[in-house]
This record gives sequence, structure tokens and C-alpha cells, in this order.
Amino acid sequence: QARLVESGGGLVQPGGSLRLSCAASGFTLNYYDIAWFRQAPGKEREEVSCIAHSNTSTTYADSVKGRFTLSRDNAKNTVYLQMNNLRPVDTAVYYCAADLFTGSVCYVSPLLSSYRGQGTQVTVSA
Repeated sequence: QARLVESGGGLVQPGGSLRLSCAASGFTLNYYDIAWFRQAPGKEREEVSCIAHSNTSTTYADSVKGRFTLSRDNAKNTVYLQMNNLRPVDTAVYYCAADLFTGSVCYVSPLLSSYRGQGTQVTVSA
């Protein structure tokens, strides 16, 4: 069964780091744009970052620029979200999603993506 599985979430102190992984099984990520979204209780869903299938375009939300880095390893069929200098406002459920590429600019539908993981909790607290 084709699916995405996230891992790497957890509890971290402010200023700490986590690396989230999004591993695909049952299909290859090579032709897919991949995005990470997050949603905290009572807040709207936010696209954190998106990386194009060709690895030539990566976008970040203003709230995470300079702190988060998204990368992909197509050989391992995995995408990584390195999160540094974490803040309490980063606390949320993070999930990855994938859509077949449609152009040079990364785009993944937040609700209607071809694939979506189950999510992993990230909690930033002292």
C-alpha cells in the first residue's frame, strides 16, 4: 500500500533542534513535489515548506525562514525537515504530503494531495 510515514517528532526545549523524516513506501518520490504542513490547536493549517520534484525549488513560510531546512534524498525515497532554534510557537502536528509535479514551482494541495502522512507531534516547551 502506497503511503507516507513521518517520524522524528517529540518534545524539545526552546532553542533546540529536531529532524523530521517523511518516508515514502509503495511509490517513488522522484516525480512528486513534497510539502510539510503543520497545524496547532485552534490555529489554521500552515504550509511550512515545499520542495519541488526536481530539487530546484524550495519554499519556506516566513515564520520558519532561516531556521528550517527541507531536503530530499530520492535514493532513500525520503524527505527531511531539519528544524533548528525551535520556538514554542512551532508546537503543532506536522505532516508531509505529496503531489505529482505540475511545473517548476513546488505545489502540494493541503487537503487533496495524492498522498499524506498521519502526522507527528512536535512540542517545544521548557
